[in-house]
Amino acid sequence: MVIVIFFIAQWYFSIFSQTFLQHRYAAHRSFTMNRFWERFFYVFAWISQGATYMSPRAYAVMHRMHHAYADTPKDPHSPSNHKNMFAMMENTRKMYTACYWDNIEVEKRFKKDVPDWPWFDAWADSRIAKVIWVLFYVAFYIFFATSPWLYLLLPISILMNPAHAVMVNWFGHKIGYRNYALKNTSTNLYPFDIFFLGESYHNDHHRNPSSINMGVRWFEIDITYYIILFFSKIGIVKLAGSKAKNEHERDLDLAESIVNPVLLKGLKPEKVIA
Repeated sequence: MVIVIFFIAQWYFSIFSQTFLQHRYAAHRSFTMNRFWERFFYVFAWISQGATYMSPRAYAVMHRMHHAYADTPKDPHSPSNHKNMFAMMENTRKMYTACYWDNIEVEKRFKKDVPDWPWFDAWADSRIAKVIWVLFYVAFYIFFATSPWLYLLLPISILMNPAHAVMVNWFGHKIGYRNYALKNTSTNLYPFDIFFLGESYHNDHHRNPSSINMGVRWFEIDITYYIILFFSKIGIVKLAGSKAKNEHERDLDLAESIVNPVLLKGLKPEKVIA
């Protein structure tokens, strides 16, 4: 039971820290935070993501490229460019590493206003830190596992962020439904996202990347959105205004990716099976 509780907690805390810090804050600047809270959530992300912690700066640069170049040869992680999910994730790893070490030429618009805490990332994203986390996970499972079957969860605990990413970035372009006709293959995986805290509304997000709410229909409940609203009420975050959102979407050339900008109200969402 301890392992199951640990795994569930790790799953949700890690996906929350990823969508809150690296994705909606660093990549899309959907809200701002002061220095204290920004660094608090850096530490929280490292603890919750463990061995697969990602630098918010490098993540933001790579993710902005994904939006601007969606499903083109320049997309860092598109199923359209790879024969299987493992090849896509290996390319994602290489692109992330290149963004982290500034080993590739990146347009200035992708580096604009990205948060950075260099010395913390140097430790949190280091091989030593990753090895320590892996050893911790292995020791934790050895100590608390009451059945050999529970060890099947260990690889996911070690590779938690890639496990989330492959579900959203691979299947979120393969199966599901679309609310918007876009010049990419993004889909919403399912109508009510309780497993990815809003991340599975991938088609909605490609249409409105700077929005703090990734769901658009009444049944597309984005739990992280309500948490962010609560944080804004108590002063932890400040929501971005329409001017900042419009500027961000211009930087991503969002208008160029839209075929049908209107939500298909009154119609059934388009089902997709690749």
